[in-house]
Amino acid sequence: MIGRLSGVLAWRGSDRVLIDVRGVGYEVFVSEGIRMRLPGLGEAVTLWTEMIVREDILQLFGFLTLEDREWHRLLTTVQGVGAKSAAAIVGVLGASGTARAVSIGDWAAIKAAPGVGPKLAQRVVLELKDKAHLIMAMGGGTVDNDDVIEPSAMPKPQPKAAGSANTQAEALSALTNLGYGPSEAAQAVAEANAAGADGTQAMIRAALKLLAPK
Repeated sequence: MIGRLSGVLAWRGSDRVLIDVRGVGYEVFVSEGIRMRLPGLGEAVTLWTEMIVREDILQLFGFLTLEDREWHRLLTTVQGVGAKSAAAIVGVLGASGTARAVSIGDWAAIKAAPGVGPKLAQRVVLELKDKAHLIMAMGGGTVDNDDVIEPSAMPKPQPKAAGSANTQAEALSALTNLGYGPSEAAQAVAEANAAGADGTQAMIRAALKLLAPK
């Protein structure tokens, strides 16, 4: 299973790129939105990848963040959403935009992705609304292509989010026990984490402030 590639961008096509990893070229499918954000040819690049294995096909899909990839995985669990349609949704909306659209039932935003019709967009919202919090609570996962490794270099440690995954999970559990919906609780935890809340109690307090009626 290939989960991430770090190498040099050797070729760029209309719907895929070729990444040279120490002499081995990996062809990776990417959405237009992601392709436009990649560096120039010959420059270092890192992509999180999802390998699609079928009886007659083997494909890699690439994403700029871990959250993007996890949303791609979740989207493909919806009947009728293939790997390319899921990549298109994530490419247009990004992880945060996809999470927001699914959480509030904004199927029109999902429909904006190429190849996604209204019925399929509505099915995505209907089937994933109660699952969005699972990815929203992850936080972090961003790969900055300004800091990616060269193929021959040792990996650089990625900056950690303020709160660990366990801290965020504990805060999310506390909020849902208080009666908040999974989606709104996850969104508040993600925002509190991004704001720098460190520790379970601090994260819960910050999230509660965000959830308080304005």
